[in-house]
Amino acid sequence: MTCDFQKYILHFKTPGGTSRGVLHDKETYFIRLKDENKTAYGECNLFKGLSYDDRIGYEEKLTEVCRRLPEEKENLFSTLTDWPSIAFGVETVWKDWGHGGQQEIFPQSIQETGFTVPINGLVWMGAKGDMMEQIKTKLAAGYQSIKLKIGAIDFETELALIQFIRKQFPEEELEIRVDANGAWEYEEAKVKLEQIAKYDISYIEQPIKAGNWGGMAALTKTTPVKIALDEELIGINTSKERVQLIKTIHPQLLVLKPALIGGFKVADEWKKLIEEQGGSWVITSALESNIGLNAIAQYAALGWSEYAQGLGTGQLFTNNIPGPYTVDAEGLHYHLDKKWNFNMLR
Repeated sequence: MTCDFQKYILHFKTPGGTSRGVLHDKETYFIRLKDENKTAYGECNLFKGLSYDDRIGYEEKLTEVCRRLPEEKENLFSTLTDWPSIAFGVETVWKDWGHGGQQEIFPQSIQETGFTVPINGLVWMGAKGDMMEQIKTKLAAGYQSIKLKIGAIDFETELALIQFIRKQFPEEELEIRVDANGAWEYEEAKVKLEQIAKYDISYIEQPIKAGNWGGMAALTKTTPVKIALDEELIGINTSKERVQLIKTIHPQLLVLKPALIGGFKVADEWKKLIEEQGGSWVITSALESNIGLNAIAQYAALGWSEYAQGLGTGQLFTNNIPGPYTVDAEGLHYHLDKKWNFNMLR
């Protein structure tokens, strides 16, 4: 068995606007296990400016991991606590290896006809006209859950877009969720939560910046809109810290991005903690290629929450790895008759 890795640059078909800027490209790393009979792949999804392990020495750590993994096998996992995106890739490639190198990470989720995971339709930040066109396209396609990224343009414009959607579809017919990516200050968030609540918003992700546990706890205690923690979970790398965060903030929901929190075992732990206090969770991708998205989708298909999941990102890139997935308003679909093509990789 040999192990190596490859850096890969994904190119957006259309630039994606967030509160952290406009994304044109997204770098990631593929890790590969190989022998004369099979090849397995995982994705170490490094998200620049967001991943906890976005730091000097990343490729050196990958080199070390590739040297150690064939000998240490799953025992290596426990040494990657401070490298969550690498832990995600190593956990994925090892599961793929154990199931024959067929990109069946959680084979129990793959039924005789494949599977479908319900997803939301994502509206990226941008100028009002651009966001309106995205909204109209999603509504025309029949999405029953729309997620808007907000916090980059003026709030009155964002409210007008939300109002446009809600005037056409009541809460019973269409879910609206928003993601502020930590764009607001605490006092600002209190006011804006009251304003968006008028439009029957399902929940808001990360209204204030991560790290202000006191401020977030105060918001979750009085908020008229359910609050989901997202970036708040990044860098919370031990069980003790996870328990402390949940007991301090008492969020209503968690947004679980396996590549940013350290993989699927960590996601299971977060699920248990939030469910024990009566909350829920959503599984979301973090702009992985189809290799990482495949692992996350199969994990989500094991059993999703009552919310649509955030897994519609596989169609964003011009040079994604061809795989067995399609996306429409009904969800993310895994097709047994569609095959992987790894020819784009070295």
